[in-house]
Parts: sequence; C-alpha cells; structure tokens
Amino acid sequence: MAKEETQAKTVREYRTEELAEAAGIPVRTLRFYRERKLLPPPRREGRIAWYDDHHLARLRTIAALLERGHTLGGIAELTAAFENGRDVGQLGELLGIGGSEETPVRLTPEALADYFEGEVTPENLAASLDLGYVAVDGDTLVHVSRRLLDVSSALVHEGVPLAAVLETGRRVREHADAMALLFTELISAHISPDALARLRPLAKSVVEAELTMAMDRLLASGGPESPGQAPSS
Repeated sequence: MAKEETQAKTVREYRTEELAEAAGIPVRTLRFYRERKLLPPPRREGRIAWYDDHHLARLRTIAALLERGHTLGGIAELTAAFENGRDVGQLGELLGIGGSEETPVRLTPEALADYFEGEVTPENLAASLDLGYVAVDGDTLVHVSRRLLDVSSALVHEGVPLAAVLETGRRVREHADAMALLFTELISAHISPDALARLRPLAKSVVEAELTMAMDRLLASGGPESPGQAPSS
C-alpha cells in the first residue's frame, strides 16, 4: 500500500514530444514558447529535456490566455512579473489588492485542481484569470482571496459547476462595484475622501445587513422559481 502511495505521488515527466502532445500543440510551438521564456527550463538528463505537470499546466494557461485574446508579448510580461519569487503580500499588490483585508493564497496547479474536484479546465482557468481571481506565479498560482477560494470550493463540492460559480462571481462583481461607487460618492460628498478607509466597515455592515434581509425575503416568498416553473398565482 505504501509503495502504491509513493508511486502515485511521483511527478510525471514528459519528453518534448510527449508534452507537446499532452498540451495539444506542435513541438515547434513548444520550442518557441521556451525561446520566449514562457516556460521554465526543463530538467536535463544528458541531451534529453524532461518536463513535468507544472510545464503542462503552464502550457494550458498560455492556451487559455490566447483564447481570451491576450498576446504572447502580454503573456510574457505577466510571466516575467511573477517569476521573481514574490511573497503573497507583494503578489497582492500586483493583483490590485494592496492593503486589502483579503489574503492571497499560493497554490500548485495540483492543489487548485483538488479544491475544485477536477473542474479546473482551461476555460475555467481563463475565466478566473480574466476576473482577476487567479494569477500565474512561476510554477504556482495565486488566488486573490482565501475567502473567495473557500466559498467557491464549497459551492463546487455542493454540486454547483465551477463555470456557474465563476459567472455568478462576474455578476456579483458588477453589483459590488456599483455599491462601492455608491458609498464612495456618499462619503466623499458629505464628509471627505480621506474618510473612506476609516468608514469602510460601515459600508460593509450595510451591505451585509441588506443582503441578509434580501435573502430572508426571498426565502419567505418560497424562493426563486426553478427554470421552467410556472409563476405562482
């Protein structure tokens, strides 16, 4: 049993041709990415280059970003920005949450996949990158918020598809941006822009209370109608 567990934990390695096939790209494209430093160097054994699952995850991330319309130059800049071993605090600043109460989380591709029960597809990863939930950091990934990571994982474990969770996150982001603007304008107009940081907890309390009461009203009314359900008379 112990031997089987040890074998299961062994990192899989690929020759150049095998990695290209697993990633669904030509060998010449793989070599081009290496020349552009979009991939970390492989392990060398004589003249043989050995890649592993971290390289495969990086290739899938590149493919997802290209599908989203990013250029190779832009992807190279993103990769270079995260290749310097920054700690999660510095990464938080790069992700646009410097000084935030949210805690970024560093994850291996395998750990991220475990969180979401195999639903970390190139499409879902691209959506996460697009939302700013996830960023590439060398061979690892950084999730922008421990709380969002835990909630998203819990929803997936309850049976909600990760794609639906991400789409809901996109819609929530729109409403959150509108609420943040509302409170910013209120405080700036009647007190001072300098008071925004000090009074932010008040805004959070109002939003939490209103959301709680909205959920109460929804549950009291019988909840949302299921797709295809006729309106109650």
